[in-house]
Amino acid sequence: MRTFRHLLANNLVANITNFTVWFAVTFWVFLETRSVFATGMIAGFYLVLTAGLGFWLGSLVDHHRKKRVMLGSSMASFALYGLSLAAHELASEGALADVSGAPLWLFIGLVMSGVIAGNVRSIALPTLVTLLIPEDRRDRANGLVGMVTGIGFLATSAVSGFLVAWGGMRYTLIFALILTLAAFLHLRFVRVDEPQSEATPGKATEPRRVDIAGTVRVIGAVPGLFALILFASFNNFLGGVFMALMDAYGLSLMAVQAWGLLWAFVSCAFILSGIVIARTGLGPNPLRTLMIVNLIVWSVSAVFTLQSSIPLLAAGCFIWLFLGPYAEAAEHTTLQKVVPYERQGRVFGFAQSVEQAASPLTAFLIGPLTQFFFIPLMTTGAGADAIGDWFGRGPERGIALVFTLAGVLGVVMTILAFNSKYYRQLSAAYARGLAPNPAPGPG
Repeated sequence: MRTFRHLLANNLVANITNFTVWFAVTFWVFLETRSVFATGMIAGFYLVLTAGLGFWLGSLVDHHRKKRVMLGSSMASFALYGLSLAAHELASEGALADVSGAPLWLFIGLVMSGVIAGNVRSIALPTLVTLLIPEDRRDRANGLVGMVTGIGFLATSAVSGFLVAWGGMRYTLIFALILTLAAFLHLRFVRVDEPQSEATPGKATEPRRVDIAGTVRVIGAVPGLFALILFASFNNFLGGVFMALMDAYGLSLMAVQAWGLLWAFVSCAFILSGIVIARTGLGPNPLRTLMIVNLIVWSVSAVFTLQSSIPLLAAGCFIWLFLGPYAEAAEHTTLQKVVPYERQGRVFGFAQSVEQAASPLTAFLIGPLTQFFFIPLMTTGAGADAIGDWFGRGPERGIALVFTLAGVLGVVMTILAFNSKYYRQLSAAYARGLAPNPAPGPG
């Protein structure tokens, strides 16, 4: 547990760093350009790279020591943030405010690549939970992982808004360089005892490559596991709406500092959720918990933007963030039990790639679709005429309508999944417990 706590603390610093950069660049681009299209492209860029690199990052985690992979992640982020700062300082005046210009997109690419380099940690950490934590306590450990994510969001939400307001991306990137270096130096002194065969060339019984076919066979051997990954993919398809539009919606209602502080407040839900999971667990069937959580989340998503209300927005976001760690912990706990340890990095990477592959489509489509269809629809179009008297009119109401439609669709699909044979099959597989579990490392 001592080693696990150090790893959690280290991931907290890395999360704060990468979340701050991601939030800040989204805030900054919207304020500079006032373009929903641009913020949608940022979300899409993130999700495309996450989906495309998941297989490879999962293989890195399986074939190398987890600590070494995490150190490499910090080194890559540090280098990319340094290049981003150089690009920012060398850009001519006004170049980074032009949505049609290459300098802005080059800068966004460098910044988001630095954020993406931290994604390997989200694959490595669940495998370390399997290694370091006994099976009957893993759901609680996964809750602590969610709590760390929440603390990161809390700090990020407050910090990113003020960094953008005070010093734009210059202060943000300097902040990121300092914290990335601190995380690297701390991790150097954390001892993680891992199975020798996982990191020693020549001793592994499996090829040291991505091996997608072998990973697909492992997933296919567990009844219903593909269905779980596809269900999560559908949730991410709708989640892309939130990634593409949430900042634009919030910033339409309040100043950037207030929006950052609001996120700091609602991010407390992440921390509270992690504490509750760590104390109570997820119950005997994490999949049932996952389904119930999704029903609540999508029901809330269908109503929290029905009116232009900051309290309603805050309440919706609080519930959404409180239940998010339950869904993630339920999926991780299931995979940790039914997937062999030596394959978990690739399975987590595969799941990340497949699940995130849906979101880029949403993010890339929803920004332009909202900008050029839903906003006009609810400003001067047929939608404003039909429901504008009670729903409201204007650009912000066009964004709100997209959230409502996504929530209704999410409720319908979750009900169908809850009543499917795949849900019953995977619940039975989890009860049997198919995966051999390694002894916890001495740490």
